[in-house]
Amino acid sequence: MLPSSMPMVQLLVYAGRKQARPIAIPVAFLAGYAVIWTAFAAGAFLGDTLVHRLVALWPWLAVHSWLIGAVTFFIAGLFQFSPLKERCLDMCRTPLGFFLHYYRKGVGPAWQLGVRHGGYCLGCCWALMLVMFGVGVGNLAGMAALTGVMVIEKTVPGGKRLSPFIGIMLLLLGVLWLAHPVWLRVAGI
Repeated sequence: MLPSSMPMVQLLVYAGRKQARPIAIPVAFLAGYAVIWTAFAAGAFLGDTLVHRLVALWPWLAVHSWLIGAVTFFIAGLFQFSPLKERCLDMCRTPLGFFLHYYRKGVGPAWQLGVRHGGYCLGCCWALMLVMFGVGVGNLAGMAALTGVMVIEKTVPGGKRLSPFIGIMLLLLGVLWLAHPVWLRVAGI
């Protein structure tokens, strides 16, 4: 999700150029940002591993494993309507406002800003990222579509209006996944 955070990085490069260590400011920000996303990736990997173990241990779930994808779509679809999603998107959509409110000089504060911004970015996108895992990271078309949705939601004027439509579409895909899982397998999802 770093591409959608580039306006914030540009602000830090600009603000850091007159400080004692101008290169260290954006690097510290990016390190804090990376810590958040790395922690999420580790958690998602652990969760995926646990789901696979559960499928292996529970024969009923192994036969009905398509329910995992449907539940993932439902979670992501419902999250699109949550106040937390909206708050996080508001923080990410206005990088200058976020910067002016939270920026402090120094490498340590830049790292803290990266952690904070990474947390809001994660708050915007975690559910859609789970859908990416559900669709399959090998499905490039699905990955590209979800990435495009996340970038548009966060960076394009009017992206805020996209969130409910995406939520409805995800909920409908969850219903479709429940109603006809064989069709989805044929489609390669």
